[in-house]
Amino acid sequence: MRLLAALLKRDLARLLPGVSGGGSLLPLLFFLAVAMLYPFAVGPNAGLLAQTGGGVIWVAALLAAILPLDRLLTTDVEQGFFDQWALRGISEELVVAVRLVAHWLSFGPFVMLAALPASALVGIDGETLRVVELGLLAGTPGLAAIGVIIASVTVGLKGGGAALSGLLVIPLAVPLLIFGAGSLSTGGEGGLALTGAISLLLVAIAPFAGGAAIRAAREG
Repeated sequence: MRLLAALLKRDLARLLPGVSGGGSLLPLLFFLAVAMLYPFAVGPNAGLLAQTGGGVIWVAALLAAILPLDRLLTTDVEQGFFDQWALRGISEELVVAVRLVAHWLSFGPFVMLAALPASALVGIDGETLRVVELGLLAGTPGLAAIGVIIASVTVGLKGGGAALSGLLVIPLAVPLLIFGAGSLSTGGEGGLALTGAISLLLVAIAPFAGGAAIRAAREG
């Protein structure tokens, strides 16, 4: 437990805003910027804004999750930290699992908090906001898991790796977006349950997939 706490503390210090130069403030500002600009793009149609606002919040959450991917794992691999951890008997799977938790903590709660002012900007009501918040709670761990998997797969790529990461994340996140945003039009329960199930499956797979990809990159 002490080892896990030390790894998590280190990861959070790198990812959280205002802590050792962490960068989560950028995804948060990006999320709010999308919510602020969307009403200008759609126009003053309050009904249309209310109908589509929840989906826009979901898309903004996905984009906020993508932003830190280029520095999520690459630096540690390049600087040999994974080699040092392996020599100490710390598996790649364990490190990736802790990084997944840190990645979610660095954007998930902030996105849920930012959804409150964003909901006012796009004109959604309190009941819809409740479904949006529950959906984000269920779905953002899955978005974090997808991000960690893609970051692990592209960790050995140079130059265009960051752009490729974003392109790979978007199609993989489509099921979460469909059920998460779709729950807004079905009353919530069915879509939220499916969102949570997909998210849980991704979180369970991510440490093993990510660990194997990083091991292959180190040995390659």
